[in-house]
Amino acid sequence: MQEDPAFARQALRAGATGYVLKEAADDELVHAVRVATEGQTYLHPRLGAALAAAPEGPPDDLTNREVDVLRLIALGHTNTDIGEQLHVSVRTVETHRAHIQQKLRLSARAELVRYALERGLVNVPPSGA
Repeated sequence: MQEDPAFARQALRAGATGYVLKEAADDELVHAVRVATEGQTYLHPRLGAALAAAPEGPPDDLTNREVDVLRLIALGHTNTDIGEQLHVSVRTVETHRAHIQQKLRLSARAELVRYALERGLVNVPPSGA
């Protein structure tokens, strides 16, 4: 497997109970299988340390661009505004929005706004500020 912590994080989120690097020795692979069959999670020590130190990427497997679009949606911008700010077409913004809604299983703009607020993707200034 890849040594990039993002791959391990994705595999674990998908339900994997272990992640072994492709250069792992046979005895490590056997050990990992035993650990997993006991209901525990196995990570190569070097990968575990890298995973703990690596900053977590965008939430719910959103791409960085999708997070940008989501933030702008949450701030009340129209698709045209978003396209102008990100230097992409309105159709591209619509495609990103469709992918966001599909990944998050949300359909209404208000749901997207709530999601962004709950995850701290946008900051709302206090009233009167």
